[in-house]
Amino acid sequence: MNLKRTQVRCTTVRLAGLSAAVVTAVALVACGGGSGAKASQTAAKVNKEEITVHQINFVLQRQPNIKPEQVDAASRQILERLIDQELAVQKAQDLKLDRDPRVVQQIETAKREIIARAYAEHLGETATKPTEQEIKQYYADKPALFAERRIYNLQEINIEAKPEQYDSIRTQLQDAKTLPQFLEGLKAGGFRFVGTQLVRSAEQIPLNNLDAISRLKDGQFILNGNPTGLTVLYLAGSQSQPATEAQARPSIELFLLNQRRSELVAKDIKAMRENARIEYVGKFAEGAASAPASTTPALPAASDTPLGAASGPMDNSALSKGLGIK
Repeated sequence: MNLKRTQVRCTTVRLAGLSAAVVTAVALVACGGGSGAKASQTAAKVNKEEITVHQINFVLQRQPNIKPEQVDAASRQILERLIDQELAVQKAQDLKLDRDPRVVQQIETAKREIIARAYAEHLGETATKPTEQEIKQYYADKPALFAERRIYNLQEINIEAKPEQYDSIRTQLQDAKTLPQFLEGLKAGGFRFVGTQLVRSAEQIPLNNLDAISRLKDGQFILNGNPTGLTVLYLAGSQSQPATEAQARPSIELFLLNQRRSELVAKDIKAMRENARIEYVGKFAEGAASAPASTTPALPAASDTPLGAASGPMDNSALSKGLGIK
């Protein structure tokens, strides 16, 4: 298979997230400093291949929080990295690695992902922005995220146990006056466990867990099942750090807009699946009719789990993942 190497040649460069001063500075780089003469778009030549200003700008636009005075130095650093990359590509081509089936598959996979993402972004651009009333309502509906926002010092204890041991562990936890006392009881009972300390702000806790955690007072706990036993989530302490509606507004607007974009894509994909002819083959045909269609996951509902009582599984591992609201 003969793969032709392509270079990114952009006709326009959108420097999202950069200030007007940075955009101006980059424009000057691309236009030869405003001399009036048509500037070359070539930044460097590596053997017979060119690296263009457009390629540098494409990488530059993906760098967050670049100050105007840093643009020139950042552009030069990017150029050096692109030169190293170009040398590696040329060597790989000499070794015919670009024809390796595994490399070809990775290229095709990346291409499909890029094109699919472009479709999602294109469709997402049609989403309407949330209204002022919708933003106010979201703020009011999520006091744990905003008006009553806290920083949580959590201790997570994962205990290996059998179902018939759950009641005993629950009783020990409720009777213990302190967490160390409970842990000593686990050791005495021969239970294996692992403890982890987590410091999380409200927006770093998944919404389906936040309501339950926000109702905890310092020293209280939530007990849940896990695949190997039980998980105790203990609130060692917390600190109140509320966010005003004005402070939260940009994040809420972006969150709601992204949610609408995801819903648009999910709806469009569902419609296309209904109108497309999809035929499963071989082992994938078994049970295909009952398999759920792949869609963008909806926002999880808030948990109504009573505090200090056993409940359904709680996604403890997701505590380390943020909601994108900051």
